[in-house]
Amino acid sequence: MTDTAQTPLKILIADDEVNIRRILETRLAMQGHQVAAAQDGTEALELFRSVEPDVVVLDVMMPELDGFAVLERIRAQSEVPVIKLTALGDVADRITGLELGADDYMVKPFSPKELEARIQCVMRRASQGQGGSGVGSASSNVTAVGDLSVDFNRRQAFRCGERIRLTGMEFHLLELLISRNGEPINRLDMLEAVWGYKPERASDSRVVDVHISRLRGKLEPDPLNPELILTARGMGYMFQRLANPSAPQKPSALAAKPHG
Repeated sequence: MTDTAQTPLKILIADDEVNIRRILETRLAMQGHQVAAAQDGTEALELFRSVEPDVVVLDVMMPELDGFAVLERIRAQSEVPVIKLTALGDVADRITGLELGADDYMVKPFSPKELEARIQCVMRRASQGQGGSGVGSASSNVTAVGDLSVDFNRRQAFRCGERIRLTGMEFHLLELLISRNGEPINRLDMLEAVWGYKPERASDSRVVDVHISRLRGKLEPDPLNPELILTARGMGYMFQRLANPSAPQKPSALAAKPHG
């Protein structure tokens, strides 16, 4: 799937507000998508197993099981893109959802048109399975750093030959960092390049921070003292400078603080 405007998707909407479910069901169905709607967390998990959706839109506050519990159970078995819905003032809920594995979030009240754009973006990131980023050798398109290897053609990362589970957004963020290795990238540029939108409020950049933290947790031997994904003070983040991206290397010291 490369374009949700052309390819019908199976979309799961989980929200206890009937008006939101009806509006989204109607709009998305008119675009040719197959929509399943759940009014509580238990029903959401049942539909997730039976429908096997391409993308999930998940509210936080729901009966039976809340959105956090549902997200945890989804992430235990799948890397399907998930967009969380949160209330306007609940910044902590947004961060918690991202930490649990959500790819993006929308703040209520939201524009259905904007949600449709966010769905398109996460699906593009999840479905970009070919082509790579031009990093590494032209034949294999694999970058290796120590015992970590990143295969851009297969869009997978491995440590000592064992696959590291990454969501589509996590891999795209890693791909961006490696493609510009040794170069600090500010949060706003990362948000626009990976998530496809400019922030409307300062807290929007936390999407990047949380995804960086998740990547470090999966890629770094010691996430609290990162050697691969470094913090460039006052700038944003950078991947360590690679002298020869196609060959295994040991992490090198850079003029950037490794903490943060």
